[in-house]
Amino acid sequence: MKDTVISARTKRRELTIWLACFAVANIINWAAIIRFATPWYEVFTQLGYVTVTSLLLYGLTMLLRIAWYVLRRLSK
Repeated sequence: MKDTVISARTKRRELTIWLACFAVANIINWAAIIRFATPWYEVFTQLGYVTVTSLLLYGLTMLLRIAWYVLRRLSK
């Protein structure tokens, strides 16, 4: 069985993408807090939901990136 090596550059890129998704999920949470006039401590109490939302956003971006890769390969 052959081992797969993931480069440090790839790890940094994926971490950056996930952190961007986490930031977007946080901004959505803040907007909901402002919109519905809820207490600001919900920024901390809803952190689990924000994390799950960021993972869903990351998965969506992953699907879009895979689709883009496949389309580029098919067009060659």
